[in-house]
Amino acid sequence: MQRTFAKYCQLLLLAAHFSLFAANCSLNMTLQTLRDQIDSLDDQLLQLLNQRMDYVRQVGELKRSTNAIIYRPERERQILDRVFTQNKGPLNQAAIEAIFLEIFAAARNMELPERVAFLGPEGSFTHQAAESRFGAISAYTAQPTIRSVFESVETGRARFGVVPIENNREGIVNETIDLLNEKDLMIAAEAEIPVHFTFATQTENLADITHIYSKDIAFRQCSKFLNDSFDGLKAELVPVESTSKAAKMAAQQPNTAAICSHIAAKLFGVPVLFDNIEDSDLNRTRFLLLAKDFRNQPSGRDKTTLIARLPNTNSPGVLAEFLQEFNTRGINLTKIESRPLREGATFRYWFLIECEGHADEPDLHEVLNHHTADVKWLGSYVRVS
Repeated sequence: MQRTFAKYCQLLLLAAHFSLFAANCSLNMTLQTLRDQIDSLDDQLLQLLNQRMDYVRQVGELKRSTNAIIYRPERERQILDRVFTQNKGPLNQAAIEAIFLEIFAAARNMELPERVAFLGPEGSFTHQAAESRFGAISAYTAQPTIRSVFESVETGRARFGVVPIENNREGIVNETIDLLNEKDLMIAAEAEIPVHFTFATQTENLADITHIYSKDIAFRQCSKFLNDSFDGLKAELVPVESTSKAAKMAAQQPNTAAICSHIAAKLFGVPVLFDNIEDSDLNRTRFLLLAKDFRNQPSGRDKTTLIARLPNTNSPGVLAEFLQEFNTRGINLTKIESRPLREGATFRYWFLIECEGHADEPDLHEVLNHHTADVKWLGSYVRVS
């Protein structure tokens, strides 16, 4: 009886092993089948991408024959909007946009490689904004100042330039606005990215950290984290000119840390101790993409930027009458910034104005024609929000 029971147990164990073996075989076969299907789709994707690039090459030849502009933000937006409406998941819009922006960048570089200048150094948020629009494979050149970005585009050393214009927590970047008035460049497009800061350090114990490097604006935007984490500790906050430099210094000096972008921490090999340490997850920065002699076609969801140098702005009603022209024609103004003229001893100002619509649309076109001597048109481009 005992032998029979023992044999029965052995048979059960053997059956269990066989079931497990069969299940593993089935799983391996299923995995292999799925991988084969993925490989087949990859082959089709490669074939379709090359087919797409062949059409792009033909478009590039036509553009070169007519000296047409290669970068067409409004056309890219039309493509994205169209594929968004056809998407049934599981990819979300952010993933689709990231994939297609890289496809667009590869296409532009095949048509005509173009250099992009940005406010550096490498690893800055402006670098991130540039890559978000021109892709990772484009040729980039980091510039030390906003002025040097403008001058790179102005002199032809770069085809496009990327500079910050405003942060929704800290406000406008006055240098960018002043240079838009001073230089003769156009706005080709805008980009908007969320600002996330990391706390990067090679030091494991916070109490051992003696210095924390970052930009002054980053210290302000991460004040809650700093107050909560370093209350009672003696780490000194040291402002530097960029969050990228902060990461570089933290990589070189013991017992230090940096508040920087994730890309900067990765670039300089500094371990990230805490991520997303900003006070608000709604922190966003807007950037402008600059070019010479650039004009977008209307897309149906455009924004226009103007500079108004109105005569006798100290006279009652001059500014109000000018703005009333937009209201009368139903044009929505989204931004008005005043800057000093810096001419003479009086307090006089010029204005940067943003409004919805394209300069070729009849109502806005009428306003611009009415003020050709007083208004500088900086561009009409697809608005991102």
